[in-house]
Amino acid sequence: MERLQATFDKLLRETTSKFHRYMYERIDWNARIVGLLGPRGIGKTTMVLQYIREKLPRKETLYVVAEDLYFSTHTLIDLADAFARTGGKHLFIDEIHKYKGWSRELKLIYDYHSELHVFFTGSSILDISKGISDLSRRVLTYEMQGLSYREYLSLFHQIELPVYTLQQILNQKVEVPQGFLPLQHFSDYLKRGYYPFRDDNLEQYIMNVINATLEVDIAQYADLTPATIRKLKRLLAIIAQAAPFKPNFTQIGGQLEVSRNNIADLCTWLEKAGLVGQLRDSTGGIQGLGKLDKVYLDNSTLIYVLGNENTEIGTIRETFFFNQMRVGHNITSSPVSDFLIAEKYTFEVGGKKKKQKQIQDVSQGYVVKDDIETGYGNIIPLWTFGLTY
Repeated sequence: MERLQATFDKLLRETTSKFHRYMYERIDWNARIVGLLGPRGIGKTTMVLQYIREKLPRKETLYVVAEDLYFSTHTLIDLADAFARTGGKHLFIDEIHKYKGWSRELKLIYDYHSELHVFFTGSSILDISKGISDLSRRVLTYEMQGLSYREYLSLFHQIELPVYTLQQILNQKVEVPQGFLPLQHFSDYLKRGYYPFRDDNLEQYIMNVINATLEVDIAQYADLTPATIRKLKRLLAIIAQAAPFKPNFTQIGGQLEVSRNNIADLCTWLEKAGLVGQLRDSTGGIQGLGKLDKVYLDNSTLIYVLGNENTEIGTIRETFFFNQMRVGHNITSSPVSDFLIAEKYTFEVGGKKKKQKQIQDVSQGYVVKDDIETGYGNIIPLWTFGLTY
């Protein structure tokens, strides 16, 4: 326990509070048990440590990582018992997906220690509902993704812009501050701005994130064999070279020597882990239930790291729009254009020369154009969709 406390103190000393992720203000930190899920490398740990440093009494708080050597001889229950005996009230467990049987022990902690508030982070591959059945009713769960364009501007360029709702954007309510050039940093964001990490070794950092996600997070949680992980890597490479594409699972299955149904499962694991995004149609009523239409890499930064040099700018634009809009919106494919949001608004995404042809007969259709600073009528600048969180 002393070593855990010493490690925790060191992490707190190294944590800065100059910038908060969008989820910081959205979480109900006072709930009995809270889970924060999301892909690797997007800042979950930093945000948790910021909250602890800024809001909680140190003597009543403990932060641990679930893969710590402490858990080679102790359980989560052991930790909670020992912490509670010393007057502990706030227990934070990072990367809980690396602890086998986490859901059963969290339920017991919840039942045995009413004085404890438990907060855990985990990979987005975790499915809380597949844990102990009645744990899911106790956990307040949030999902976080990487930086929006608005957050990127704040973190790396100290440019502060407000959050705008989708309706405000469509109604041309976005105000461009005096002296701000909306497109000055946009291309840099698309290339390297999704992850809150800025270094000359960004590409290697992202490759490390990808490999750890495939070889550790997905492999451990889904109990996959090394052979299956290799096929998962090959599938990601296929998607990176062709995205977005209308998947032919039979053809891809032949390339990877796996069944058609298994390809669908592998794509789902990649999506849950934050490496790809699957765009479905609206036949199922909500996103995720309709027929799969296209598969994208999850974000534009991944395109520049994994995609080939000839990746079309149209793919990057669509990926950005899909990625940013899925936070808080039900986004599906459009039967006449690129995207449909809330089964109501139709969007055609392109460059500044994009025409109205695809949406000319649509009542609530919008042309989303890159390379323009301000819009008019139903023409909306692409960059403004990065201001919604």
